[in-house]
Amino acid sequence: MPDGRGYDASQAAVDRLASSVSLENGIIKQDLKVAKSTFCSGATYLVFLRTIEQLRLRNSSFLPEGKYTRFADLGAKDGEEIFGRWNANGPGTAKLFSDLKCGINFTSYEHAHPGDFMKMWWTNTIGKKERGHSVIYLGSQEDQIHYWSANYPEGYGGKFVAKSQIKHVLFSRLTKPAKLANANRLSPKDSFLADMLRKEFTWREVSQFCDVKVCP
Repeated sequence: MPDGRGYDASQAAVDRLASSVSLENGIIKQDLKVAKSTFCSGATYLVFLRTIEQLRLRNSSFLPEGKYTRFADLGAKDGEEIFGRWNANGPGTAKLFSDLKCGINFTSYEHAHPGDFMKMWWTNTIGKKERGHSVIYLGSQEDQIHYWSANYPEGYGGKFVAKSQIKHVLFSRLTKPAKLANANRLSPKDSFLADMLRKEFTWREVSQFCDVKVCP
């Protein structure tokens, strides 16, 4: 992934990101020169797509082209299709992994591994008025965590933050890649995630809908 390039969470940035990803000859292509500045969930989704491509290089039959075309569509609204689920407020990645049964969701730093997807909330508000960040977890050093994402204002890169600044944290780990084929069974819209734009939710509801394991 590149470094820098600035942070932009506008609709124009979403549109640029969508136009930068395409499916060509059965391969998901990314042209990050087109994407330019981007936002946190867009950055982590690009990593997710690259993970899929790396897995397909090892085993081209694990996710046939016909079953992963929806992953390359980044023009969806929040809560819709695959990217719209990932990009939604709240636990987008965790809800997607739970519905696909392709991974696990948990809350413990002690159980986290570098490379886990991670959503953090800076306040206790979840949903309409939340302030959160979608990142790739890189590790912990005492009371600090290290992560990678598109960060404000510099853009792509690593960053450290004190655990005390984070009100809620949710890790998602891809453990069963073959289950990504379940994407074809998903409905066009996830109402729980789509409602995150106009409603507020509790952490209990997040845990219930995303099958979150509260580790010690």
